[in-house]
Amino acid sequence: MQLSQGECAILAYFPSVEGARRAKEELQSAGFDNVQLDRVSRYGVNYNAEINNPVAGRAETITGLVLYSAGTDSFIDNDTRVLRAADPSVSGYGNAGYGVAGGSAYLVTVVAAEKNTGRVEEIVKKHGGKI
Repeated sequence: MQLSQGECAILAYFPSVEGARRAKEELQSAGFDNVQLDRVSRYGVNYNAEINNPVAGRAETITGLVLYSAGTDSFIDNDTRVLRAADPSVSGYGNAGYGVAGGSAYLVTVVAAEKNTGRVEEIVKKHGGKI
C-alpha cells in the first residue's frame, strides 16, 4: 500500500484480543476507514477456541493453548507439535519475557492523516494498547 502525502501508518500492539477489537471498533466509529487487526505469532498460527478451550474441558494440545497452534492435524503433524512443545514459552521455564511479540500478540494498524495521530494514540491507550 502506498500512503498519500500527509498520511502515516500507526502500529499499535495489544496484549489481549478483546482490547484490540474494542480499539479497532472505536477507531472505525471515529472515522478511520483503514484499520486492520492481526495476530502476530512466530509460528504463523491462530488460536482456535473451539478446539483449545480449557474452561470447557477441551484442550487438544498444550501447544494449542500457549502457542496458538490449534488447527494442526493431530495425526499428521505430530513432529511439528513435538518441536513446538519444546519451546520455552510452553513449559514456563526459560528467559523472562520470552514469548510472542513482547507479550503483545495483537496488532492494530491504522492509516491516518498526520494531524490525527494524537486521536489514534488516545484511543489505543484507552484500550490497553501501546504504540
